[in-house]
Amino acid sequence: MGFEINEKQLRIRYIRVVEKFLTRTISLLKLENFDKELFLKRTLKNYEDMCKTPKVELYSDYYSLLNNFIEKTLISIKNPSETFEDERGMLLKEANLLQKEKNKNSYKKDKHKKDKYNDGN
Repeated sequence: MGFEINEKQLRIRYIRVVEKFLTRTISLLKLENFDKELFLKRTLKNYEDMCKTPKVELYSDYYSLLNNFIEKTLISIKNPSETFEDERGMLLKEANLLQKEKNKNSYKKDKHKKDKYNDGN
């Protein structure tokens, strides 16, 4: 029984660390006075912090997209262009799609809501 709790704790810890990486990266990308060097330095530091947590396989669509975002971020950091504008635009688009995927279930409207809770009366 203790093994399952430990596994759940590891999973939750990994999810929190990965989402923290995402939010930090997005906030750096959205800065008005965007600084390429600052972005590269802080994102590498955030990635190192993320690597301290053991990786757990996550199978939902959102988490697979999140792992793809992290990979694309690392690729763009390792091979940056002069202005970094193309990479910044691509990463912001990916981040927006990722947030849209995360929030898509929360905006679903129930059709025929009154029929759903029929108690037989």
